[in-house]
Amino acid sequence: MTIAITAGSHMLLTTFRKNGIAVSTPVWTVPASDGRVGMWTGAGTGKWKRMRNNPRVTIQACTVRGKTRPADPILEGTAEIIQSGPLFDEVQAKIRAKYGRWQIRIIPWISRLQGRLKADQTFGDTVVLITIAETSRQTA
Repeated sequence: MTIAITAGSHMLLTTFRKNGIAVSTPVWTVPASDGRVGMWTGAGTGKWKRMRNNPRVTIQACTVRGKTRPADPILEGTAEIIQSGPLFDEVQAKIRAKYGRWQIRIIPWISRLQGRLKADQTFGDTVVLITIAETSRQTA
């Protein structure tokens, strides 16, 4: 299951506001060696704040623009935010290897132009590990 969702270039991460409203964002994804799904974000971003307040997430394969296909399952999961350690280093290295230097350098610049990454935020300084719920594993 983890391999399938991380085989594509992006997944649609849905986090939940305090009032329960879902917010979906396409993100880069890699498999973690412990079987979880790995991604990165910046501390202080909207998705980081939402996951810190509520670790419940859903993920689904998507395009770079967040388009999904009806055939791709929506997986329920729990997010864990980490900022150091062996899994942090592993996910960071896998993202750099999968997406390459030019994407990693240009995305923060584009995000700042669009107002999504604030001046005091660092792109990719936080790794998120998502444990897929057992019920999602059985139905997918």
